[in-house]
Amino acid sequence: MQKFLIIRFSSLGDIVLTSPIIRCLKQQINCKVHFLTKIQYSQILDSNPNIDRLIILKDNINETINDLKSENYSYIIDLHNNLRSFWIKIHLRGIVLNYKKQKFKRLLLLYFGLNTLNKHIVDRYFNCVKKLNVKNDNNGLDYFLHQKTFVNVKKNDSFLVWCIGASFEQKTLSVSQIVNVCNNLSVRVLLIGGDQELSKGELIVQNSINTNIDNFCGRLSIDESAYLIKHSSLVLTNDTGFMHIAAAFKKNIISFWGCTKPSLGFYPYMTQNKCLNIVYNEFTKPCSKHGNLCKIQKDGCIKNLKPDKILDAVLEVMGD
Repeated sequence: MQKFLIIRFSSLGDIVLTSPIIRCLKQQINCKVHFLTKIQYSQILDSNPNIDRLIILKDNINETINDLKSENYSYIIDLHNNLRSFWIKIHLRGIVLNYKKQKFKRLLLLYFGLNTLNKHIVDRYFNCVKKLNVKNDNNGLDYFLHQKTFVNVKKNDSFLVWCIGASFEQKTLSVSQIVNVCNNLSVRVLLIGGDQELSKGELIVQNSINTNIDNFCGRLSIDESAYLIKHSSLVLTNDTGFMHIAAAFKKNIISFWGCTKPSLGFYPYMTQNKCLNIVYNEFTKPCSKHGNLCKIQKDGCIKNLKPDKILDAVLEVMGD
């Protein structure tokens, strides 16, 4: 039986976006699938039934390489394609298939506004396995919760989940924008995010006249946050990993964009349900690749999105 190694070290959203490759590879080829990633993202993949072995990248990369050598892989599918993955690949046998980052096309979009990327990142990943005759089954993304994952919320009561964080401040809505929207909502609002969003969540709760807001930021694991997303009626999110988990669960999604734009190819993938992208200056080029730099204002042009527009979108999707 053939054995495949998929490499993607980080981050949350990027790993979720590899799930169609994992699934289609496992289902279309008689093979074993191993996945190499960082320990902080292992819980995203722990329960994926399409992965036969999850391998954690060690601090000493040579220890990881020695472990991988014993597996005698038939193919190595590198969906990260950086110096670290290159170093691993040159020490292993097996046919290497690399994801091509299309840097020149990305530069054309970032600096000249010329979008020749055209495809979603998932579809670009599939170009990597075209030689294997592995095809996209068009079933979207996967996320598998651990069997024991549970958060004590009343699932019978309708609630929306608002992911208030992102990898950079320039990609997030402000406290005042979120408060202005929450003040006009009657539905229960659950705030999620990491430790760095805990204080922001508290400010939202304190400053809103809506008494039906719960701050879960910094209090849940990734899997527990995914549990809330799965049982929500709507997910509001910045351009971040939880957006892709929401897409995996085929949820209604309203996403917010400023420095990054959907044109980069990381918008919610094949959600099937209602999905609205609210974009500041939609037809302009992105400010930066990762959203850490803004060409318009220091704290991010996403701060210019009007709360009324967000509220209208929420009411539209929820049918109020």
